[in-house]
Amino acid sequence: MRFSEINLFGVYVAPISILIIAAWFLTIAMRRLADRFGLLSFVWHPALFVFAIYMILLSSIVLLIAR
Repeated sequence: MRFSEINLFGVYVAPISILIIAAWFLTIAMRRLADRFGLLSFVWHPALFVFAIYMILLSSIVLLIAR
């Protein structure tokens, strides 16, 4: 698939920005799930862990879309 700009109400938006927002919403959902079960108390640095999860999700989404 070729990434090209998306026309959003007359404004051209880069496709990576849409993927960033999608990964952010998935990260929020996963963080709430981890908070509910208390999983973030087992990691050394919760903010760094959540950032790493965000980067993993974003790269996975990009790889799946590009395929």
